[in-house]
Amino acid sequence: MAGTPEDNIKVVQDFFAAYGQNDLGRIAAVLDENVRWHIPGRHPLSGTLQGRDQVLAFFGQLALAGFRAEPIYFGADEKHVVDVHRGFSTVDGAVNVDTTWALIYRIENGKIVEATNLSADQDAANSFFWSQYKLAPVPNRLDD
Repeated sequence: MAGTPEDNIKVVQDFFAAYGQNDLGRIAAVLDENVRWHIPGRHPLSGTLQGRDQVLAFFGQLALAGFRAEPIYFGADEKHVVDVHRGFSTVDGAVNVDTTWALIYRIENGKIVEATNLSADQDAANSFFWSQYKLAPVPNRLDD
């Protein structure tokens, strides 16, 4: 069921409020169980996350790296929300990132079912994520 643009924006604003407080329970409340979350780039966290558990694990990792977001703009229709926000890191002594991001969310039945991230400076994002997350050595990296 499609929501109103205002209802859909509220879903994403609720997500941002929970994210800002690192409240994974409240983030989970706005995610569909089978959510797909697309992370751009070539770094250890990039790719398509499938399901609520993977998305929550991703946001848990962002919190460990001191990554923050400040909303700038929300726009919506009956199925989608677009947000533009400042995304930046707050870790000391690391390669930091401070850039503009846009996300396109697909909302169904009051839940985020899909989100696609777009970065204004993907090279800076890649450098930041590589500075924060190292791959395991090959034998362990290939284990499931």
